[in-house]
Amino acid sequence: MDQTDKNPQPKDAQLVQTDVASSTSSDTQSQPQKPSVEGVTIQSAQDARINTVKRIKEAMLAQNKLTEKQLKNIEHTIKLHNINFIDYLISQSIVDKDFIGQTVANYYKVSYIDLEANQPPKDLVLKIPKNVTTESRVIFYYLDQSHAVFVTDEPNQPGLKEKLAEYTGGLPVTIAYSLSDDIDVILAHYRKPLITRFNQIIQEQQRVAPEIIDEIIKDAIVFDVSDIHFEPEEKVVLIRFRIDGVLREAGQLPIQYYENILNRLKVQARMRIDEHGASQDGAIRYSVDEESVDIRISIVPTLNGETVALRLLAGNSKNLNFKNLGFNVFDLKTIEKQIHRPFGMIITTGPTGSGKTTTLYAMLKLLNSSDINITTIEDPVEYKLFGVNQIQVNRATHLNFSEGLRTIVRQDPDIILVGEIRDKETAKMAVNAALTGHLLFSTFHANDSATAIPRFIDMGVEPFLLSSTLNTVIAQRLMRTICNACRKSYLVNISDIKKKIPNAEVYFTQPQITLYFGEGCEACNFSGYKGRVALYEILVVSPQIKELIVKNPSSKLIWEQARREGARTLFEDGISKVKNGRSTLEELMRVAEPK
Repeated sequence: MDQTDKNPQPKDAQLVQTDVASSTSSDTQSQPQKPSVEGVTIQSAQDARINTVKRIKEAMLAQNKLTEKQLKNIEHTIKLHNINFIDYLISQSIVDKDFIGQTVANYYKVSYIDLEANQPPKDLVLKIPKNVTTESRVIFYYLDQSHAVFVTDEPNQPGLKEKLAEYTGGLPVTIAYSLSDDIDVILAHYRKPLITRFNQIIQEQQRVAPEIIDEIIKDAIVFDVSDIHFEPEEKVVLIRFRIDGVLREAGQLPIQYYENILNRLKVQARMRIDEHGASQDGAIRYSVDEESVDIRISIVPTLNGETVALRLLAGNSKNLNFKNLGFNVFDLKTIEKQIHRPFGMIITTGPTGSGKTTTLYAMLKLLNSSDINITTIEDPVEYKLFGVNQIQVNRATHLNFSEGLRTIVRQDPDIILVGEIRDKETAKMAVNAALTGHLLFSTFHANDSATAIPRFIDMGVEPFLLSSTLNTVIAQRLMRTICNACRKSYLVNISDIKKKIPNAEVYFTQPQITLYFGEGCEACNFSGYKGRVALYEILVVSPQIKELIVKNPSSKLIWEQARREGARTLFEDGISKVKNGRSTLEELMRVAEPK
């Protein structure tokens, strides 16, 4: 290999070189020694994981993240409920992933590299054969004329540096640490396109349906897909993934294999396989490669056959916290004050897939403690939250939202979450629950925060009861964020922005503005976007708005009063995120509009 071969340097590559150099000694080329704890040599990956957890515990105690008593309580909880220790720490916001990564890296005496924020180029990753990468779980991260950096989640592997030196042309090898989840994302570079794998499975002519479904769901897990669509055409079936709210074609499948795939999904979801003329709904828990995912399935007959939509539910709540959602500092203080009120209703509004349930669960997670009884009724249960009593709607037993809410009130709850208020009976039950001293959270379909209030009244809720119980309405949308790996800035004139936003001078006061965009790279599948952030419009029901509600006002009058009290629109929240470089003006215009 040509040693002068250079690759685009990651944003923090200079820092990486300095850190790594300082953390390695003159024995860089020597075989790593197996670390030991209290004189016992580590012999297996399981031993390494045990000692990794031990080091994390020691670091948390040393840095006053936890007391001895709190640590013992956590150990009791994870043993009782069979929870992964690290996942529990992150889910409860005790520590973040960077703390975990840095702590483990310190234990191995190597540097920590955040692969999620700084992904290496695909051509560099692929310089190592697939079998070496997957067996050693090692990623080629950086290469220049003087040295090479590799990242792994098992830095203590004997002979690892010597093995990797074969791919550097004799350059010195430095080993760094990254989290296992981030390693798995990079390993996806070795995955062949779905259509190639489909053809290989078909040629082998064994277990076509289950293997194809496995491959599709593996890709969905790796690429953080929210929905999978099977759409039959005349000769092929289109497989499409919804990633960051946008549908993308993932592959195609010959139509003759679709019936077996369809029947397998129906059997797993306990649907009727002989029913082809009516819609059916079901759910499965799918396990593949030691990963389990809860999937909601909807099948609908069309002219070309039965279409299938699979919704992959988030399952765990480790990333549920306000830091990740997109609240600004002022809104965060407002929300934290509102959710600690003793009773009343907090409602999130927005279209399907706008993150309403995620926002509510972040609030529940903040409130969740051993001295509070939290009970939910949902369809489906999207997040599993430890310590919360979660009820799944069951139409077969006539357990719907209104009946479930009626039952929950008799269970002595402090806080109630209703998955959705969608009918008159549920709306009235929710108001009554809030009136009787409960804090109630729910979602509601309305275009903005002010519109939710007239809609409640239209559903038959008495205005004077609504004014007594409604605390806060939060409207929201999800906006794609610019990929950190390929984000660039540019200058734009206010005159050019006015072509898109006629009253642009309201939002931009300078004649020239610095905005940002994503060039497109391997990390974001060349879309320029990776991940999403929420836009929020928060309406706090003040005494003045309570007086308005009693008079059955229009949404316009309600919003005018909210504006006088400092409320911001979804678009204004989006503009601030565009200015901060989190997204683009084009993406904001796609999801929101000026009022």
